[in-house]
Amino acid sequence: MESLRTHYSIDVTSKEFGKIISVAGWIEDIRNIGSIAFIILRDRKGTLQITALKKQHKEIFDKLVNISRESVISVEGLCQQSDKARNGYEIIPNEVNILSNAETPLPLGVVDKIESELETRLDNRFIDLRKQEIQAIFKIRNEIIAAVHEYLRKEHFIEVHTPNIIASSSEGGTDVFKLKYFEKEAFLAQSPQLYKQMLMSTGLDRVYEIAWYFRAEEHNTRRHLNESTAVDLEMAFIKDEEDVMKILENLVYNMWKRASLCKEELDILNQKVTVPKLPFKRVKYDDVIDNLNKNNCNLQWGADLGSEEEKLLGEIMKKQGHEFYFITKYPIEAKPFYTMPEEEKYSRGFDLACKGVEIASGSQRIHDVDLLINRLNACNLNPKDFESYLKAFRFGMPPHGGFGFGIERFLMNLLDIKNIRECILFPRDRTRLTP
Repeated sequence: MESLRTHYSIDVTSKEFGKIISVAGWIEDIRNIGSIAFIILRDRKGTLQITALKKQHKEIFDKLVNISRESVISVEGLCQQSDKARNGYEIIPNEVNILSNAETPLPLGVVDKIESELETRLDNRFIDLRKQEIQAIFKIRNEIIAAVHEYLRKEHFIEVHTPNIIASSSEGGTDVFKLKYFEKEAFLAQSPQLYKQMLMSTGLDRVYEIAWYFRAEEHNTRRHLNESTAVDLEMAFIKDEEDVMKILENLVYNMWKRASLCKEELDILNQKVTVPKLPFKRVKYDDVIDNLNKNNCNLQWGADLGSEEEKLLGEIMKKQGHEFYFITKYPIEAKPFYTMPEEEKYSRGFDLACKGVEIASGSQRIHDVDLLINRLNACNLNPKDFESYLKAFRFGMPPHGGFGFGIERFLMNLLDIKNIRECILFPRDRTRLTP
């Protein structure tokens, strides 16, 4: 069976002029001026013009001018050069097949100049995703994830997939989704954290995955999702957290660099991407608190940074010439139980921020089982609930560390997108469970 389409709009060249080709897609617009009609057809790569002449093919002409916008058709016809057409060519149809009629009115316009509310767009996401500027976001997303695989495999990391249904909370705390698992209680994973660490005891000493995070936080902000994706990574035989930070900053550099090559999509979004310089600035937590308090904040030592403090810190760092920066040497009490302590009150944990927004968090992990049990108790967690995890630490566990790196947060900063819901196909937040 022959394909309904032999060419995408953007792939047609002068080699096809004078030849019969087939195209297929969605009808974006119809302009009927009596004896001639211009139909704009949209496919994944762009748009093209079909020119129907009434006197030449009245049946085809009538069929095309009476189809509703956003209907799906396939067209076979003569490809000919046209300086007036948007791509420098047009298709003169000799056969048209209607593959799907779109109902009217459309719940959301695709090329209409009237801007729709975000909620309306998300309610009709399947149509919203037909817009070239929305597709551009996800084409760039595809490229940066390709850069993740390329860079990490070059650094000898192995891609893995860990469970999303788990018996105990990944990181402690109450922000988890509970579910009934036959006769037991289970949870959706906050991250692959515990499994990544267990893998460090296997000899698979560098692993990563494109992971799903499920977090039952009752936020309803422009920066939070309850289901999100991340690059989650763990590596063994490290000296300290600096080894992990070097991998992270090089990963970000390669993702940013790959995005800078998406010229067509960046033009559509009217965005310019400047590749950051390495290495990223390291700033100790104590210095962060001092800097913020000098700028009229009143933060106690040990406090976590809220969105306003993060924003202010981003402005301070930008004045110093740093869009990317690591915050290091966090208080141990501010970090999860598996974070390696340093001295009495500090940790080997870090965050990576970009323009005042945290995009990644990581640390050197605890690899000594006794210290790990002490930290579980200190965090008011029951070690018995983590026995299968702890077992991996009893029979040979090397020093290791890793990070979780939010893909949607990265895209927000990369493309200057105001709401994180724009960066995932079908967002899940405090109120949205469909589509």
